[in-house]
Amino acid sequence: MRPSRWRRSTHVIVGVVMLALVAAAVAAAALLTAGGHGTKAVRIPPAPHAATAAPGVVPVAASAPMPTEGGLATTLAAQLANPNLGRLGGRITDAMTGKPLWQQQDDVPMQPASTNKVLTAAAALLTLDREARVTTRVVAANKPGVVVLVGGGDPTLSAAPPGQDTWYGGAARISDLTDQVRRSGVTPTAVQVDTSAFTDPTTPPGWDPGDIDDGDVAPIESVMLDAGRIQPATVDSARSHSPALDAGRALAGALGLDPATVSIAAAPAGARELASVRSAPLIQRLGEMMSVSDNVLAECIGREVAAAMHRPRSFAGEVDAITNRLSTAHIDTTGAALVDSSGLSVDDRLTAKILDDVVQAAAGPDWPALRPLLDLFPIAGGSGTLSERFVDPATNKGAVGWLRAKTGSLTAINALAGVVTDSSGRVLTFALISNDAGPTGRTAIDALAARLWSCGCVT
Repeated sequence: MRPSRWRRSTHVIVGVVMLALVAAAVAAAALLTAGGHGTKAVRIPPAPHAATAAPGVVPVAASAPMPTEGGLATTLAAQLANPNLGRLGGRITDAMTGKPLWQQQDDVPMQPASTNKVLTAAAALLTLDREARVTTRVVAANKPGVVVLVGGGDPTLSAAPPGQDTWYGGAARISDLTDQVRRSGVTPTAVQVDTSAFTDPTTPPGWDPGDIDDGDVAPIESVMLDAGRIQPATVDSARSHSPALDAGRALAGALGLDPATVSIAAAPAGARELASVRSAPLIQRLGEMMSVSDNVLAECIGREVAAAMHRPRSFAGEVDAITNRLSTAHIDTTGAALVDSSGLSVDDRLTAKILDDVVQAAAGPDWPALRPLLDLFPIAGGSGTLSERFVDPATNKGAVGWLRAKTGSLTAINALAGVVTDSSGRVLTFALISNDAGPTGRTAIDALAARLWSCGCVT
């Protein structure tokens, strides 16, 4: 029996907490250093050693010591004893040397939830151009007046009118397709939608059908509007059960046609192109995917990797492509048993070792193509799915701004995979997967990860 999932696990409003923290720090520094105007001068501790950046290595303080295995284990002992962690698999590694410093069931396959997106993002960075865009087209069918909306795999296409914000930055718009069709000289009489770029099924094993109505995901089709959101600019919007047809209906309505007449049909080979629009660049879409843990973006980007790796653009094809591409980067994916590229399925299994290996490859010296992955992780207390986490000084003091990680959350499942600079200036990578967690499991895993910042751990 599959566990019920925690709703709204993948939605969050991107915060601006980090900007506020930076502004507060600047203001505080100004007050502390100003001796006049009634403000008492306060002695400021000396600045830490300047960080140096060796080529291909994340900045590390020149004299920062690497934690010892014993010191790290001792430091983490109290947090590890929290029963709300449930079954915990984890690994912590020194970023620069790749030396594992702590492990616990790190080779045991566990439900990763959305930390699965770390693999998707890494494979995309290794396979695709950062500026890659996805094209949506309108072509002429064989029958006069019939036009075909051909999906290329861009779920960010929007029906929002010009000048109105869309859910996704830089999104292509139906209005642009409409204008181009009108200028093409064709007088449309009907709209069809070609969804053949993706192969069936539209949902994989382990997805809860209720997640569509609850707004976590939509059936994955090669053309969608705002990733299937019925209310495009609403964070809690339910999703459509027929996103491709909805996109065709939006185009038909914009062209002055009856939306009820839209149907699914493949475009004829060699059809004349009447209009085309392109998505935002890959790196921007990856940023949105990782920041708010966007399931639909993850599935569609997974299919971009599949196409580049000459696999079917399907759930099975994307998983095969992602794991194989990571293997070519010498990341051992043994123990991975995945059915999607978003981590939404309760049938997904990953090990903490695999997750940490991917993060360490990004932070270490050998794979500079993966370096942008570090910038895609949400910042503790500052952005994305971590904007409201790590802010309790009682358990997470000091970690704000120093820890970046991809989150994963389903019912009784909490996971974090990312990188942290500890208080001595040493950079550590980590992966923590908690299954069968207790009611405060998320707080428990945050406290464990935050402890790494204050570590030092050299004795």
